[in-house]
Amino acid sequence: MIIPTLDSGLEALVRHELALSESVGDVSFDAPSGTWSAQLNRITVNLFLFGIGRSPQPPRPAIERPGPDGRIERRPQLPMLQVHYLVSAWAGTVQDEHQLIGDLLTCFILNQVLPAQHLPAQVAAGIQLAVAPHDNNRAKDVWSTVGGHIKPSFELIVTTAIDALPFADLPTSVARIQAMVAPVPDLAS
Repeated sequence: MIIPTLDSGLEALVRHELALSESVGDVSFDAPSGTWSAQLNRITVNLFLFGIGRSPQPPRPAIERPGPDGRIERRPQLPMLQVHYLVSAWAGTVQDEHQLIGDLLTCFILNQVLPAQHLPAQVAAGIQLAVAPHDNNRAKDVWSTVGGHIKPSFELIVTTAIDALPFADLPTSVARIQAMVAPVPDLAS
């Protein structure tokens, strides 16, 4: 569920920040291969998911909350996840593509957290956005893997807690400790 949530949140952010309505252009998550790009006939922002892994950030701490029946529930620590997208822009001219990729770069630099208004209500963990430092070899590897030609692009790193672990009821608290010792029988009798 986390990947589709990230995809829809990123698309909503891009459409909002760039004023890219569905009638004007597309947001695609397809691999930007040569055959895919040959089919484009509109302005397209491509967010190609090419890597998923555990984040070096420490897990989010365990949390407790009152449950529906009033008992305290606890959720264990949530591991952090990093999702890597290759962001590229596709338009009719190089000038338009450069304008679009510049607008995308600005969007993701200014929004270091995916705003809650672009996410479903059930997402409890914050979603961090970061533009990765340029690594020319990494970009070449991704472009050659998908069979596309190298274009101006950048890597977007999305970091969030894996918000999939359920809450569980805690055992009831101990209110009083009482000795449970029976008298020792008199062995002399």
